Amino acid sequence: MNTEKVQSIDANTACVNASDQKEPIWYNIKYILVGIIFGIVFVKAEIISWFRIQEMFRLQSFHMYGVIGTAVLVGAISVFLIKKFNIKTIQGETIVIANKEFNKGQIYGGFLFGLGWAITGACPGPLYAHIGAGFYAISVVILSAIAGTWTYGYFKDKLPH
Repeated sequence: MNTEKVQSIDANTACVNASDQKEPIWYNIKYILVGIIFGIVFVKAEIISWFRIQEMFRLQSFHMYGVIGTAVLVGAISVFLIKKFNIKTIQGETIVIANKEFNKGQIYGGFLFGLGWAITGACPGPLYAHIGAGFYAISVVILSAIAGTWTYGYFKDKLPH
């Protein structure tokens, strides 16, 4: 195939890797707005509260278990509906949810994740909401999470999977 034909085919397909798409910078404003709203909800619902997280790990309160359980339930129902009705993306692409294999690395990773969560009182998801709420000390946790992610990527091939 010549390059003109390849470019023509690529330009006309709906299945384009999002990182390959070139869109104006203002196009991402919708993601920033959703992130801000998500952060506000986390702060107002006390999901980012160190005290709420410590209550959860000490089995003193149901608040966080209710939030996590609701998220798992919504996710399970969503996956069920996506598979049952063959729901497609806005661009018309088929959503494929691959089956996952269990391995012992998930036990180690889950233990480290939970240990870090219990020590810092911060789940990785809402770390930036902490910054938005004015808790700048969380920057140490963010930098540590980045360092841990980099370390995992560096040693990934040598770790049990």
